[in-house]
Amino acid sequence: MLVCDICGEEALLEEDMKTHLLLSHLEREISCPLCSMAGLTYDEIQFHINTAHPEADTQAQARQDEVDKNKSRPGVFSSRCIAEGVRVPERGSPETMWLVPSLEESAKKLKASETRQNPQRPVLGGSRTQEAPDREVCTSLGKEQRYTCPVCALVCSDRFVLQEHVELHLQEQDMDRESSSSDLQLARELQEEEQLRLKVEESKREAEDFRKLQRQFGLDGSGGYLRQAEKSMEKAVSRGHMTPVEFHRKKSEMMESLASGIDDCKTRTTGVMSALYKHYVRQGHDIVHVWLSAETDHFSCSEGDRGWGCGYRNYQMLQSSLQNMELYAPCVTVGRVPNIPRVQALIEEAWQQGVDPQGASQFSNSLKGTRAWIGATEIFSLLTSLGIRAHIVDFPQPSGAKNTHPHLFEWVKKYFSCSASRGAKLPPRVVKTTQPPLYLQHQGHSRSIVGIEQRRNGSLCLLLFDPGCPLEDMRRLTCSNIAATALRSLRKVPSHLVHKQYQIVAVEGVLSPEEKRTQIINSRTLRAERIQ
Repeated sequence: MLVCDICGEEALLEEDMKTHLLLSHLEREISCPLCSMAGLTYDEIQFHINTAHPEADTQAQARQDEVDKNKSRPGVFSSRCIAEGVRVPERGSPETMWLVPSLEESAKKLKASETRQNPQRPVLGGSRTQEAPDREVCTSLGKEQRYTCPVCALVCSDRFVLQEHVELHLQEQDMDRESSSSDLQLARELQEEEQLRLKVEESKREAEDFRKLQRQFGLDGSGGYLRQAEKSMEKAVSRGHMTPVEFHRKKSEMMESLASGIDDCKTRTTGVMSALYKHYVRQGHDIVHVWLSAETDHFSCSEGDRGWGCGYRNYQMLQSSLQNMELYAPCVTVGRVPNIPRVQALIEEAWQQGVDPQGASQFSNSLKGTRAWIGATEIFSLLTSLGIRAHIVDFPQPSGAKNTHPHLFEWVKKYFSCSASRGAKLPPRVVKTTQPPLYLQHQGHSRSIVGIEQRRNGSLCLLLFDPGCPLEDMRRLTCSNIAATALRSLRKVPSHLVHKQYQIVAVEGVLSPEEKRTQIINSRTLRAERIQ
């Protein structure tokens, strides 16, 4: 039976006692009993006593005798011998033993000698630097092999103790690896969850943006012209602005108009171009030249298409001009202007003929029953299907200061003035040309150009028909004396047109059957004339 001299712990095997001493006592702080040196391990204390207190070596032989005595008594060994690395050989073995003196006895015997001799005690750093690289400690009985831990540099006198000590380090490292692997796995799972969450949020955001675009461009399936007109009249009835009888009468008239495909012309204003011509002849002497388009009727948006019908209304204005011209009359219905659902059907027919397949795919080849916005390409497709030659002129970016488009104004002037100056040496100040109006498109809105002014200082001013202009304001322009304030809704100077991009659709004659087929084929990759 082995007994620990420090705490009295008992152990059956020598290896168990070594492990107990290593874990319970050797790694704790130990101080030198002969001086104030502290913070050392048992190995360092032994080396310190052998070098700093040589008088203690005289007790080595007595200590060996004690070990032999304990060896003769089976089952009882000094745990201090085991802790301090004393290997007890078998009887008759020639091995030498490394003995360490008793610290208590050495302290008593060296007290008096220290008073007389007062030897100089080395510091901890000095004692460590004096250790041999191979960790061998010499005593009067010979040399003992020392084993150093490769992890923490702890010196052990027995390889079995070192093995157990290193295994503890390996267990700690395994636990650290498991903890690190677990943390890494957790971090990866959290990252995957975060990426999945971001993808879901991005998908939701894209879906919401797409729904907003559908609502904005009338493709959300909420109904077309008829449904919006009905809702508007229902609101008027609920607010007391319309009687139920009047509601049913107007709904019946609207259903009849939609069935015929002909616009009811309730938002139509005629005679504006003639009134403008008379006004410029009588007044406006500060204007050098005025060029007006051919006779064109104005169509305002109604309750059924308010907010999205500007493109359709501008086409109605263009057709109202074309149907009065001998050249274009065979291509359009004379005396009849199609309503908005009929214009949608005509555009679908143009797509079915193969005009602008890319544009058709954006609307899923369907416009009827929707509130979809249309632009320059849809007007081009419709005119092409009717056999009318048209081309798109693109002004992709501002050509002047402060985001203005002076090149657009110059192009419009050239369009109207060229036809007016044919065969005339000096054109008159006010000219009513035979040119159809121009379809003008920009982001979010479209208008029709029906003329242009040139003033004495050389500046230009467009005359625009806006579908958003109220019916009452347009009808004021048909009076014999047009007020200057009434013209403000028509006049647009360069500083008023500051959108980044503008497109114009110009009519330039009719197409032969062969030219129409070629135009349809070329529209598969639709190109515009770019002016910068």
